[in-house]
Amino acid sequence: MSGHHFHVHGPHDHEMEHVAQHGAEEGSHAGQLAVITAILATVGALFGYMAGATQANAGLYKNEAAIKKTEAADQWALYQAKGNKQNLAELGVDVAPESRRGFYQDEAKRYKAEKGDIQKKAEAMEQESKEWNTKSDEQIHMHHRWAQAMTALSVAIAIAAIALLTKRRWFEYVVYAMSGVGIVLGALAAAHI
Repeated sequence: MSGHHFHVHGPHDHEMEHVAQHGAEEGSHAGQLAVITAILATVGALFGYMAGATQANAGLYKNEAAIKKTEAADQWALYQAKGNKQNLAELGVDVAPESRRGFYQDEAKRYKAEKGDIQKKAEAMEQESKEWNTKSDEQIHMHHRWAQAMTALSVAIAIAAIALLTKRRWFEYVVYAMSGVGIVLGALAAAHI
């Protein structure tokens, strides 16, 4: 029994053997579809890479937005603390002896000036956070386009296999249509549309 092997051929194997046995006249159509399938698989792999890259970028940009938002919140907390100190200094002007009122007036002015600088920093950080969020949203949109393009090409490849197995010409037209949809979606993704 060691010399006997049991081998099961799948439908695709049978089709390839048929093409090899009956020559190029019958197989040229199948060969052309096989080449198209290989090209679609290659382009689909590139689209898949771009989908993954844009998704990763979106995550990184969203993370950067969160960092800037946290930094802005820290600045706003500092702004509030300076405001509390300013309020206490202004209260000191009213309740302190005459000899100390000048000191508290100067402190109140200093805290007010410091608050202005802190407010500008906080607003700038909030603006940066918004910009990072916008970039993240753009990357997510592109990711969706790349993923849609890749999906269309994957469907085209699956239909190409059905066309090869069933030898139905109309399946081939569906392959071309789905391929066109995938290529258009990929072009839209590349154009950032």
